[in-house]
Amino acid sequence: MFDITSQAASDTSAIHLKGLDGEHLYDDKGNPVRIVVYGPGSRQFAQVEARQTARAIKRMEANDGKLSVASPEQRDAETAEDLAAITVAFENFDYPPAKGKPDAERFAALYLDRSLGFITKQVTKHLNDWGNFKNASPAD
Repeated sequence: MFDITSQAASDTSAIHLKGLDGEHLYDDKGNPVRIVVYGPGSRQFAQVEARQTARAIKRMEANDGKLSVASPEQRDAETAEDLAAITVAFENFDYPPAKGKPDAERFAALYLDRSLGFITKQVTKHLNDWGNFKNASPAD
């Protein structure tokens, strides 16, 4: 009999970031530049989805029950907040404009930086593929 739990997703996954040229990034010691995130099977991700739903309902209620879209600035801020909430760590790189800030603020600042928007896109794309959260070893 097949044990379906062998297919359970891991809570986290590391994204090896690519630069603007499409090549993977490495630090001075040859370590991969990565962002570790909570995935779609995690409690943290579920909390972000619930917050997104609540925002959409609040916007609809404020617009007499009609669908409304957030402004680009508000959408960017919400995306940065959501991604920061599911970011576990930056590995082998720093974001100097937010140096010394708490992790959540530092993470959000990077995701808000439009000049580094390609990183936000990579993280979002990674999160949309459950296969990126495959457990390294099958459950026994």
